Amino acid sequence: MRFRDTHAVPELLAPAGGPEPFNAALAAGADAIYCALGNDFNARRSAHNFTCETFEAACRAAHLADVRVYVTVNVVIRTCEMPRVLALVRKAWLLGADAFIIQDWGLLFEIRHRFPQMECHISTQANIHDARATAWCRELGVERVTLSRELSVPEMARIAQEGVELESFGHGALCFCYSGICMMSSLAKGRSANRGMCAQPCRLPYQLVDEDGASISAPGRRLPLCPKDYCTIEDLPRLAQAGLGSLKVEGRMKAPDYVCSVVSAYRAQLDDLAAGRLPTDVEEAERHQRLRRAFNRDFTHAYLDGTSDDDMMSYERSNNRGELVGIVVATRDLGGGRVRRGGANGGRERLRFKTFAEVDIRLDRSVGEGDLLEVRPMDDPTQFLTTHVPADARVGETICCKTVRPMAAGCPVRVIRSQAAMDEAARVATGDDRYKRPVRVRVEARLGQPFVVELACVDGGATARAEGFVVEAARTRAVTREDLVEHVGRMGQSPFVPVAFEVEVDEGCGMGFSAVHGVRAKACRLLEETILVPSSAAVREEGLARVPDGEDLATHLRFVRREAGLAAPSVSRAAEVCALVPTPVLAQAAVTAGATRLYATPDACEEARRQDAAWPEGITVVPWLDEVCREPDHQRLDPLVEQGAPCAVGNMSELVLALERGSLPEVRECIPAHNESTLVALEQAGAKGLWLSPELTLEEACALGKASSVPCGLIVSGRLRAMTSEHCVLQTTGRCIHDCASCALRSRRLSLRDRAGALLPVRTDLAGRSHIYAARPLDATPEIGELIAAGVSRLMVDCTLLSEREAALEVERVGRAVRAAATGRKPARRLARATSGHLHEPIE
Repeated sequence: MRFRDTHAVPELLAPAGGPEPFNAALAAGADAIYCALGNDFNARRSAHNFTCETFEAACRAAHLADVRVYVTVNVVIRTCEMPRVLALVRKAWLLGADAFIIQDWGLLFEIRHRFPQMECHISTQANIHDARATAWCRELGVERVTLSRELSVPEMARIAQEGVELESFGHGALCFCYSGICMMSSLAKGRSANRGMCAQPCRLPYQLVDEDGASISAPGRRLPLCPKDYCTIEDLPRLAQAGLGSLKVEGRMKAPDYVCSVVSAYRAQLDDLAAGRLPTDVEEAERHQRLRRAFNRDFTHAYLDGTSDDDMMSYERSNNRGELVGIVVATRDLGGGRVRRGGANGGRERLRFKTFAEVDIRLDRSVGEGDLLEVRPMDDPTQFLTTHVPADARVGETICCKTVRPMAAGCPVRVIRSQAAMDEAARVATGDDRYKRPVRVRVEARLGQPFVVELACVDGGATARAEGFVVEAARTRAVTREDLVEHVGRMGQSPFVPVAFEVEVDEGCGMGFSAVHGVRAKACRLLEETILVPSSAAVREEGLARVPDGEDLATHLRFVRREAGLAAPSVSRAAEVCALVPTPVLAQAAVTAGATRLYATPDACEEARRQDAAWPEGITVVPWLDEVCREPDHQRLDPLVEQGAPCAVGNMSELVLALERGSLPEVRECIPAHNESTLVALEQAGAKGLWLSPELTLEEACALGKASSVPCGLIVSGRLRAMTSEHCVLQTTGRCIHDCASCALRSRRLSLRDRAGALLPVRTDLAGRSHIYAARPLDATPEIGELIAAGVSRLMVDCTLLSEREAALEVERVGRAVRAAATGRKPARRLARATSGHLHEPIE
């Protein structure tokens, strides 16, 4: 029997893409499970997910096992979708959800206002990575923050001091980009990670090429954007010491065997940590084997140590590596022959030619019958094949496996699927074999008094008392204490297991054991009901607000604006030609070409400071702050935020700082505003300007422009940023000098070339972070007239990748489009090879 002490260690939070992995997580010992209701508003829309019926049953099973259920609504929400998503949240709450994981600030704003009784967690998609932003979330009434995966243990420890429960991913797939600010999938495929439809382009092969198109990638580094999977099972003591409240396992797209294997390994490790017990070498090896034989791309924990070097990357392959268990020592070609295929269910039978071979494999690790092995040649890894283990075998043995062709001696062999794990998962995925809640049992058998069974959960969660028949004197054999322990303890299919008994029985009592079973069953039923009462619809519906419709939302937002003293929405602002510049030299070129408002990157501001370079006179220069602001970034970024001066903030930490200092913050496009509720929430917080997301359609951008009470802007020219990563892509060359300021590669115009030959420009900043840009340039100048008419008054040229001449041409082009809109003239046609982004192609 497993006893869980959740006071000394983090909660173990398991993924579930549907009922089967949910049951596997329960059986494996999860403390909480996160999942989605329906397929519309969560970051894994391709998962099986839950219907209302299966979700209600899952919540019931979880609560009986003292396990919490969190529902993911961790995507950006369109204005027209807000009533639907609020209806889904309300329904999930009534069905038993314990908390909601949220990315969209407008959705959080609406839930906190309408459903204050609900517990809200901030998703890692919201890009929270320091104490300042975490404290901001606390003031909004958020109970938990899921931190960015990139944080180190010391950073977590600092953030934990803010008094907000912290959750962090501890095992599973790592995104290459900081979560929540990735647009690589949407720019390339139209499938947005911010909408739960990521196409995972980071797992594909690319070459890092120079200005002439020559590859400068080091040999074997064909997957420069593919990290290894996270594994922190050895780091649990320091994570617990840092104050981590919840350790999250990634994997809502994973099968039940993965969930079962990973959760059970971490459960055992956390239980040992809670008990102050060191696992034996055998136990350690067994847990690591479970993890290795579940899907993995090899493992890393580099971020916890504050590093992001080559050793965290899976440059060679993006699929399952499993566990290395041996090598091929011999092979035999057995020829070929015709075999019959088809013919089932009345189909036509065919004869196919098939080749046969055998391989002898010497084992360095034990394997089990039915395990799936991968044999992969060293000289040409693409020519791998798979085979099954014929029978259990131990370390040192040589086994013979059937294959479809010979494989050379020396080929490494891996277990990529454990049959034992599959069998275990199949057994528990039905829900018939799950964790049972320990209870203490008290029995009273007093002559002339009702027979009593009392049950009390060991964790203190609930108690129940059932009375039954009146106890009479024995007519034949009197019952004993042992009899009552045996029969009351038969809890069978109930969700409880007895661990302690207190029996008070008078001498000479007699009773039928079927009657005893009836009272015990009644006590179990009453305990179930008591446990489920707090999460029942009858209790939760009391005082719960109804779901608003679109008009209700609009009326409330007008009221909030009026109460907060915000200006009314306006579309009459004068258009401004804006330019984002990476150097002071480009700033001068942009102003000469007609830019009326400049935005400068932190690196540009640093270069101007170092060189004592003057910005163009008579023009506003606004710091365009980073998408990322971690604790170590404060020294570099905070001085750019000045009282009374504008700044464009890229995350909530910088917004908080700007508000504290009395700055005039403009919210960048990487804090996505896709609905009017987000606009109002940011305006109410103190935003003095908003930059609209490149993932909006023209209709959506215009609607938000009309609804905003502060100036809105949109990038209309240049290359859109697709990714920002902590790992420097230039390490693909194998020539990192670990000194970004002196790195010669940083000054070159390098790109990633994909399989179709498209070039994605790459730049790295002084913090060593990579910024990857879209393969095609953006030209939204033909839409400028409609944008200005809708109140989108700041039109930006992103000059980050442009030369002085190119920047001047693009700024002039935007200026001409603005003047054409003012005089009612037709705008110029879109540039050849340029894209309008998502203005006319909605994201999925």
